[in-house]
Amino acid sequence: MSIPLDTAELTVLSLPLSDERVRPLLDELAVEYEHRYADLFGEGNAQAELNRYPAKDFEAPDGALLIIQENGVSIAGGAFRRYSPDTAEFKRIWTHSQHRRRGLARRVMAELEAKAVELGYSHVYLTTGPRQPEARGLYLSTNYTPLFDLEVPSESLPFLAFSKDLAVK
Repeated sequence: MSIPLDTAELTVLSLPLSDERVRPLLDELAVEYEHRYADLFGEGNAQAELNRYPAKDFEAPDGALLIIQENGVSIAGGAFRRYSPDTAEFKRIWTHSQHRRRGLARRVMAELEAKAVELGYSHVYLTTGPRQPEARGLYLSTNYTPLFDLEVPSESLPFLAFSKDLAVK
């Protein structure tokens, strides 16, 4: 049974990729990628996809990695890196499989957007795989603009790209 967000004790942490509290995100993402994309990445190569970008890309001054913890346990998170001088590229948006359907992904998106604005970005670019309808739905429902034809079957595309203008303060 999951705990509603309004009654949960949540903490948002900004961490380096090497921090042990990030490990649950990476471990479960590797399993998810293997399950959904083994035929594309090759068996056992999901970890290579997760290691595609240098860890420093997700650190200040150009990036960030955020984790949401509940009672000291990492249950959701995401990261961004510099895509262009005014655009952050969001990566690795994740919610632990036992904590889905609680609004955590929306919280992660809001936290990442706020952090991106804090670091001076005015736009977001992100991609997701064609076999992640949950992510597609999340981005559409949080006002991201699809950079692909919504009428084309997702599976026929190599990836699904989205963008969003951020409200800069």
